[in-house]
Amino acid sequence: MQKNISKILENETFSKTDIINLLKADENERQLIFKKAHEIKEKHVGLKTYYRGLVEFSNICYKNCFYCGIRAANKNIVRYDIDDKEILEAVEFAYKNKYASVVFQSGERDDDEFIERIENLLKKSKQITNNEIGITISLGEQTYETYKKWFDAGAHRYLLRIETSNKDLFYKIHPKNEKHNFEKRLKALKDIKKAGYQTGTGVMIGLPFQTIENLADDLLFFKENDIDMIGMGPFIEHTETPLYQYRKNLLPLNERFILSLKMIAILRIMMKDINIAAATALQAIDALGREKALKVGANIIMPNITPTQNRTNYQLYENKPCIDEGADDCTSCLEARIVIGGDELGYNEWGDSPHFSNRKKA
Repeated sequence: MQKNISKILENETFSKTDIINLLKADENERQLIFKKAHEIKEKHVGLKTYYRGLVEFSNICYKNCFYCGIRAANKNIVRYDIDDKEILEAVEFAYKNKYASVVFQSGERDDDEFIERIENLLKKSKQITNNEIGITISLGEQTYETYKKWFDAGAHRYLLRIETSNKDLFYKIHPKNEKHNFEKRLKALKDIKKAGYQTGTGVMIGLPFQTIENLADDLLFFKENDIDMIGMGPFIEHTETPLYQYRKNLLPLNERFILSLKMIAILRIMMKDINIAAATALQAIDALGREKALKVGANIIMPNITPTQNRTNYQLYENKPCIDEGADDCTSCLEARIVIGGDELGYNEWGDSPHFSNRKKA
């Protein structure tokens, strides 16, 4: 018999069984979860959403993750690598439009040329913004030395999504080889934290072979590893990937969407002062997906400021929204969305994770 949801929500901490019950909550019960998450968001991080101007500057990747549209083995994609001048113009756009922060994201590479290029971009980004722009990077697994080099050059947040905390499931959605190693991924997260970054990770929700128990373990993994920021959203299949063959076994898109909102809300209740992104993938399912995420605990949104001509070639999943809009369009659109979501805009604020500050003090 399922435990009463309102009783579970009275607990200071959740057991795995509690989380499973919350994730299984029906339509009426989940409103209790969403209400509690909104209250905790207001109390601990405030009803404010912070921008991260997203620059997806390259889709060149040396990995072959089974879920990803820009995997190395996908030959039906136009590869691109935006030049440094355009990247820095995007940084200037974010700065002038009061975003206060940018995200550099690309396919995974770890060659010396790439490492040096990122170091130079970070330094130049700081230089052209009077050292005022906040920088998050999401550039995959690197050595501790590389993480430290990039941190010293100006990046202060790092997002490395684990995609699943379950080792068996990890190898069902990745090849099992040196480039795709579960222990290496875990070590990378530890190295990122050791290098001084606000540390971010996340998972996909609704993967083939994934269970509710797996998702409960994911939430516990975030807490046990004292993560500062989370980016997670629904799995959306891509035709040019090995996982596409399992599309008929997936949860319906709407169920993946609801499950994603539950994950965000439960995480907000569990980790009250972290940053949680409203993933773009939510909007691929529901036109108001990101607004709904803000209402149940998310407080970060990432307008895409990648030059428009390149966006169609950075599709990690099908039906990615906003690929034909310019940076100005994204800005005005998201302003309206955030207000609809009930938040104010954190203009000219880095919006760092309070959890990170509290962790450093402790």
